[in-house]
Amino acid sequence: MKNIIALIIVFGLLTSCNQITDKVNDKLNLLEVKTNQLDSLINTEIDKVMALDTLINFENEKVQQLDELINKSTTRIDSIANHKVNTLRNILK
Repeated sequence: MKNIIALIIVFGLLTSCNQITDKVNDKLNLLEVKTNQLDSLINTEIDKVMALDTLINFENEKVQQLDELINKSTTRIDSIANHKVNTLRNILK
């Protein structure tokens, strides 16, 4: 009789452990799904940041080109103005 009771207890414990193992596996699977979703979301956001960085670099190059053009134009205007001022000074002397 003791063997039967022990066998029932062992069977009950094994069944209980199996149910707990199934629940743990379900939770781990759910965690893996959520982790994959989060990873996908992070990758999407990183792609957006990279695209924005590329756009910023492109616009920065445009600004640098415009800055160079402005500097060249300013140098030309200064040169012309200085030439005219010197010519005017020479006439007024």
